[in-house]
Amino acid sequence: MKRSAHSVAEDLLAIHLGELRLRFDRQVPVCAERKWRLDFTLPEQGIAIEVDGHFKGRHGAGWGADNEKRNTATMRGWRVLTFSTQDVAQGTAKEFIRQAIDPARSR
Repeated sequence: MKRSAHSVAEDLLAIHLGELRLRFDRQVPVCAERKWRLDFTLPEQGIAIEVDGHFKGRHGAGWGADNEKRNTATMRGWRVLTFSTQDVAQGTAKEFIRQAIDPARSR
């Protein structure tokens, strides 16, 4: 069986972004030399979204590289939002994005 290239949290966030009626792209290259990809971009809003896994208080070896990737995306004009898998599962990420995109509806 072929394994999905996306995590369960990423697939759920894609559903949430669709429910918010936002146009989004997945796995967008941010630095060809490093082969880095952003989990999601909202091109109309200039927002990139990264979904981090569970670290349980520890940071894996890739954590520093993730910071470098996010910083590179920021310097290339993206406003980068980062959410944990728990943020996505609990709907916190969806609500934050909804309020950020349309603050008038959050009142």
